[in-house]
Amino acid sequence: MGERKIYKKRKPGSQCSVGRDYSQTVVSEPCVCGQGDFECDYGYERHNNNQCIPSFWFSPSSLSKDCSIGQSYLNSTGYRRIVSNNCTDGLREKYKARMEKCPGKAPRGLHILTSDGKLVTEQGHNATFIILMEEGDLQRTNIQLDFGDGIAVSYANFSPVEDGIRHVYKSAGIFQVTAYAENSLGSDTAVLFLHVVCPVEHVHLSVPFVAIRNKDVNITAVVWPSQAGTLTYFWWFGNSTKPLITLESSISYIFNEEGMNTVTVQVAAGNTLIQDTKEIAVHEYFQSQLLSFSPNLDYHNPDIPEWRQDIGKVIRRALAQVTGIPDEQILVAVFPGLPTSAELFVLPRKNTTERRKSSEADLEQVVEILFNALNQNLVQFELKPGVEVIVYVTQLTLAPLVDSSTGHSSSAMLMLLSVVFVGLAVFLIYKFK
Repeated sequence: MGERKIYKKRKPGSQCSVGRDYSQTVVSEPCVCGQGDFECDYGYERHNNNQCIPSFWFSPSSLSKDCSIGQSYLNSTGYRRIVSNNCTDGLREKYKARMEKCPGKAPRGLHILTSDGKLVTEQGHNATFIILMEEGDLQRTNIQLDFGDGIAVSYANFSPVEDGIRHVYKSAGIFQVTAYAENSLGSDTAVLFLHVVCPVEHVHLSVPFVAIRNKDVNITAVVWPSQAGTLTYFWWFGNSTKPLITLESSISYIFNEEGMNTVTVQVAAGNTLIQDTKEIAVHEYFQSQLLSFSPNLDYHNPDIPEWRQDIGKVIRRALAQVTGIPDEQILVAVFPGLPTSAELFVLPRKNTTERRKSSEADLEQVVEILFNALNQNLVQFELKPGVEVIVYVTQLTLAPLVDSSTGHSSSAMLMLLSVVFVGLAVFLIYKFK
């Protein structure tokens, strides 16, 4: 242990006794430090040549990571004297740690994360970001944090950001949060993608009332409050058990089976999940016509989905009673807004797809019966006592609202009418300018 001690003892064969005033003399002398008085320091291991070399996992430069330019730190030589060893001189000076000036380092290993470790936060709530750096001249490193929403902050050194940086997002979306560290020796960058969500309150599934079999159908989920890029949509069609998952609010789908098909959408936003379900009547072919009503219906129209559904059922029942046509061949969809309008769908009978030509002729007869009743103002219903509403055929069409070959859309017909009227107006202005 780096020390030599000399003890005195009685000679062999001597019979003398030690007196009370006798004091045993022990001479203690330090030894010169040699290899055996030192062991390898933390992070070093001894090799065959009896030298302490850094282990594969240890970086000697990491000892100065909290060191700034102008300061000093103890740099290990890889050796340390064994605890309680009292050797002096010799290898002591060679193996003891040396005081060295801090070299300063470029930023390296920059990381950015949230205080709770999650990558989602709610709109209007504090989001706290933590910035970590493995190496660098911390006292002389400038930190800039860009929140991705047009706002950024800067700090002259690393210490003010150790407790976290708070920010409140005012809108929903996915934001790229970028941290940038720089000093005189270099720079480093870290990126985090944060989902800022707003709890969704309502979803409305917008689907056509009737669709043609084996034709693309566009289906849209309208979410309130609206937000882009932060929602996940799960779609179920018919009896399918596995959903189609999209990040878009619209989807195109082809129905292969005739009859009533169910469409369900679930919208996920953070921990919130809401759902809406609608039914679509799918047929090989059909006909339709726009309907209008006597003005007194507008005074009682609250313009809510439940009311429109009930009125559609009442009109359907009135048409079936007047014409004797089975109500399974009639579908009425009342449109939102004022003035009140609707679309009448005339469907083929069930199981008639194989006899398409004769079925189309039958459908023409049904349409003629319905239109005669509507044109003669025979279709009426009582909204409430004393309020009789008459159902009319809308007389704005320039061509049949029927398309069984390439698809079906009443809105396309209205767009065509708008183009015609605009063209007529331009002609009159030019003619009589």
